[in-house]
Amino acid sequence: MKWKIIITLAIALPVVFTIFLSWFLGPDDLRGCSKPSETTKCQSADAIIAVSGGDTAARAAEAIKLYNDGWASIIIFSGAAQDTSGPSNAAAMKKQAVAAGIEEKFIFTEEYGRTTAENAENTSVLVNELNLHRVILVTSAYHQRRANMEFTKWLGENVTIINHPVAQDKQWSSGWWLTPGGWWLALGEFIKILLTASGQGS
Repeated sequence: MKWKIIITLAIALPVVFTIFLSWFLGPDDLRGCSKPSETTKCQSADAIIAVSGGDTAARAAEAIKLYNDGWASIIIFSGAAQDTSGPSNAAAMKKQAVAAGIEEKFIFTEEYGRTTAENAENTSVLVNELNLHRVILVTSAYHQRRANMEFTKWLGENVTIINHPVAQDKQWSSGWWLTPGGWWLALGEFIKILLTASGQGS
C-alpha cells in the first residue's frame, strides 16, 4: 500500500506542477472573451501594448488581431533592435501592423527597451503622455506573468493591466512540457519571476 502511494505521488506531483506552471506563467484575463462587451471582464481598453522578444511577429500579430476586433483604438509596440545594425523590433512590429491595414497615426513605438524592465519603464512614459488608464498587455505565454509584474511596477495603480498572452508561437505551445526547450523557457521564467519579485530581476 505504501509503495502504491509513493508511485501515485511520483506520477501526480509532476503533472500537477506542470499544470500549475502553465497557468502561473501565462495568465489570460480575456479568456472566454471573443469580442469586447459591457461586462467588466470583457471591457475594451485604451490601448494594446505588445512587447517584442521571442517570436516578435506572433506577438505583433496578436496585437493586430485585438485591434481589428475593436479591443482598443491604439497600439503601442515596445522593443529595441535585436540586431543593432537594423531597425528596432518595435519598428518592425509597426511595419507589420501597417501592412495589415492599420493607420500609422494609431501606432506608437518605444524603440529602446532591451529588457522587460526597460520595456515597462520606457512605455510608461507613453502611457502617461497619452493619459491611458486601461491597457491590454500582449507577449508570449511563458513571459506574460513577468511582463505583468514589471508593467505593474512602472505603470502604477492608476493603470489597469489586462493580460492577454499569445496562446501559441514558434517557441511555446500547449505541449511545451514535451520538449527540453519548453522546460528551459518555463523554468528560466519561473526563476526570473522569483528574482523580479525580490527586486533583482530585469
